[in-house]
Amino acid sequence: MLGAAAELILLGHFEDAWQIAPLALIAMGLAVLTWHWFNRSANSLQALRVVMVLAIASAGIGFVLHFRANAEFQLDIDPSMRGLALWMKVLQAKAPPALAPGVMAHFGLIGLAYTYRHPALDDERQR
Repeated sequence: MLGAAAELILLGHFEDAWQIAPLALIAMGLAVLTWHWFNRSANSLQALRVVMVLAIASAGIGFVLHFRANAEFQLDIDPSMRGLALWMKVLQAKAPPALAPGVMAHFGLIGLAYTYRHPALDDERQR
């Protein structure tokens, strides 16, 4: 997460609210992970789950935003491009990389996998 945050900052990925969202989610994720590190409670795990679901959602939104930006650029270059040719050109574009937001989905899935059947949640259910 730190590496992805550093990359986003170095790339200047903070021009508008949509670009700040992944940085904010990474910061929230790191904050919740720190909380969980020191206090292995069910509440910290539930908070982690919420942030990880938001990270997965941000991956989908980021993909759409990156895809639209790339499609607009490709159509400016060649207005006649359509269908599969446009899709492939958009997905292979270097800036912005259409699949780059997928890293947020990875963070989310790893976080959710960590919380799945976590013993702290079992302890909370038994009370």
